[in-house]
Amino acid sequence: MTTLLINLSGPQQAWGDSSRFTQRHTRPEPTKSGILGLLAAALGRRRTDPIEDLASLTFGVRTDQPGRLERDFQTEIDWRTGKAKPLTNRYYLADARFVAGIQGPDEVLEALVQALAEPTFPLYLGRRAFPPAGPLRGSLVATDLSRSLRDADWTAGPQHRRAQARIVRLPIVRDAGPEDTATDSIRDHPVSFDPEHRQYEWRDVVHEAVDIENLDSQRPASTPDWLAALGGS
Repeated sequence: MTTLLINLSGPQQAWGDSSRFTQRHTRPEPTKSGILGLLAAALGRRRTDPIEDLASLTFGVRTDQPGRLERDFQTEIDWRTGKAKPLTNRYYLADARFVAGIQGPDEVLEALVQALAEPTFPLYLGRRAFPPAGPLRGSLVATDLSRSLRDADWTAGPQHRRAQARIVRLPIVRDAGPEDTATDSIRDHPVSFDPEHRQYEWRDVVHEAVDIENLDSQRPASTPDWLAALGGS
């Protein structure tokens, strides 16, 4: 088994799977449709091009730094008529970091690594206004998706590390395999990115977590028992 790992970080990210009209939501972690769309852009595919080969890849993501949920209240004017459009609330994640994993055939993953190094179209983190913090680089590891996400280096920033406990639990969401018992379903499996008839299907996922040691922690090991110190019962 081979897995492609991609570190995702940026000032802002948005990964919607159910946004409608004036409310543009984001999931707390990148979606399969969002990451496959990013890879399709790197390969130079148009929105109307087939994506069956990419959609067949196994996807998962680990949250290294959850960031903050922020809301952007927007107004907009139709430049053709000069009339105001409906007010919108657009939610996004600020200062978040993730590790995304893609499992599939070696030749496909190797082509994706090359495409990320020299992308055809600009890459962004869910919305066009949200570029990554730097060039996206893919790395190949010779383990399956679940193990690769568990073993990947922790990418959280120094300030976040210092604020966390000595042991940190990192959530993982990945495609459910034949041997897994699915714990959730998400409607973010892309069938078509064509703007005239976008189509997504449900996918079954498994929620896991990995505990890591945080040597940079500046939090006390435990909360002091002030009543005991004062002789209380």
